[in-house]
Amino acid sequence: MTGLIEVTRDSGVALIRLNRPKQLNALNSALAREMIAAVQDLDATPEVGCLVITGDDRAFAAGADIAEMADKTAEAMQAQDFFGEWEGFARSRKPKIAAVNGYALGGGCELMMMCDFAIAGEGARFGQPEVKLGVMAGIGGTQRMTRLIGRARAMDMHLTGRMMDAAEALQAGLVARVVPDGQVLQQAMEAARLIASYSRPAVRLIREAIGQAEEVSLDEGLLFERRVFHGLFGSPDQMEGMAAFLEKRAPVFRGA
Repeated sequence: MTGLIEVTRDSGVALIRLNRPKQLNALNSALAREMIAAVQDLDATPEVGCLVITGDDRAFAAGADIAEMADKTAEAMQAQDFFGEWEGFARSRKPKIAAVNGYALGGGCELMMMCDFAIAGEGARFGQPEVKLGVMAGIGGTQRMTRLIGRARAMDMHLTGRMMDAAEALQAGLVARVVPDGQVLQQAMEAARLIASYSRPAVRLIREAIGQAEEVSLDEGLLFERRVFHGLFGSPDQMEGMAAFLEKRAPVFRGA
């Protein structure tokens, strides 16, 4: 580890903070390796029920590290499968919340979109400006943004390279909430603690079912949802949750 991220844990939540402030938290290969190793470790940690990913007040992440890529050839990029390692982050089974202040541009916007949802500050700015460099998004920007905000808006963002402010991002569906800048991390941590307090199997299957909605037909998605809903019955957490509701008390979930 070289300190490109900082990981702290609190009340079932792991906070991962990007730590390249001089580079506005630009994503490079070393940071990717640290991030993915940390997420894999947290995936295997039963006490952790949710992850929060954040940067600092100036930038969530202002893009990928251009200096690392500028001299590479197409052959070198393909041989290395450059950016391919980030799918290890996307495949994490723990819920992930992006807490966004400042710039989330290029790879930073793509990292945010790999999270389950984002809470943004009023001053946050979003964009995919790769076209200005003679390239295009490479960590899922064209694919995830289109699914989140639709074809027309995604074309606008990627073809013009313009930035979207927080209000537009909320209206478009790129982020889930916009809050005052000074409350972003607090609200993200509160949401993460709430998620971490719920049944882990139920949370995991909710994420899988919503993911299916982006990949299959409505009929297939409805069948998948119904099957996993049925499958939760008889589990310790289902029995505890419904018993607690009927007994008018708070449930104590123990499922891993």
